[in-house]
Amino acid sequence: MKSALLLVGLGGMIGSVLRYLSFYFLTKWIPSSFPWGTFTANVLGCLLIGLVFGLSDRVSWITPEWRLFLATGICGGYTTFSTFSMENLRFLQTGQYGLFIGYSLGSFLLGLLAVLSGLWLGK
Repeated sequence: MKSALLLVGLGGMIGSVLRYLSFYFLTKWIPSSFPWGTFTANVLGCLLIGLVFGLSDRVSWITPEWRLFLATGICGGYTTFSTFSMENLRFLQTGQYGLFIGYSLGSFLLGLLAVLSGLWLGK
């Protein structure tokens, strides 16, 4: 149990730092009211988790411990449902219903497509 907590914690720290860097640089490069940093992190995280699970069935080096570190830790720390929810609430509160619908549906549909693509690429 201790090693699992360390793996998830270390991976989560790495993923959180990567999410912050993604948000920071995308906000600088693409100034917009659309939350490109969170959107990109969530869709890319979906692709990566699909890839990890797809590869784990095919290659022997992705042990359950590596999968815990990569999927639960890094991908879990990189993606963020709480920020996604807060950004959507702000769209609703400010009457930006088009951005709310586009962000919600785009995140959901592209997230599913990204996981499916990752699984396909991994196999």
